[in-house]
Amino acid sequence: MVLLNRIYTKTGDDGTTALGTGERRPKYDLRITAYGTVDETNAAIGVVRLHTRDAVELDAMLARIQNDLFDLGADLAVPERDGKAERLRVVASQVERLEHDIDALNDKLAPLTSFVLPGGTPAAAYLHVARTICRRAERVMVELAAQPGETVGAAGIQYMNRLSDFLFVASRTANHNGAGDVLWVPGQNR
Repeated sequence: MVLLNRIYTKTGDDGTTALGTGERRPKYDLRITAYGTVDETNAAIGVVRLHTRDAVELDAMLARIQNDLFDLGADLAVPERDGKAERLRVVASQVERLEHDIDALNDKLAPLTSFVLPGGTPAAAYLHVARTICRRAERVMVELAAQPGETVGAAGIQYMNRLSDFLFVASRTANHNGAGDVLWVPGQNR
């Protein structure tokens, strides 16, 4: 159980922050950037959900994703040491559930004949914003995993890769199952 009774601690006033292990790192550290960008993805999905209350199935999927993103943040905040996974980790079943949700939404959509521009309904536009933030989080996580002495769980990276796919398919769903998609017309303004 988490207990937050004091919101400010002043311990970060020196430009550092604590990982879940207690280790202090600079606030610009790549691990901090990774879980901060995952948190940013989660916040963007929170904005999306202001526009999906009537889309019960989609909103329920987004609610589960928000919880998963907190799991991922916790995963990233406690680096694995010596092969030990002492804390909460994103697992393959979470990735598989996302794949199931992608398939369920995509089955209702017509195949695309062009790339889709971000836009359409407010929910779709915000889903595209969340998708681009998610892609950035994934890039930071992959970069972190490539650093000597750093580990990032494979399932976490897979989760973010699938999540960006989910957010794309969800944007089409929010655009009246693709009928409201804004399609790219190559060279239209030449």
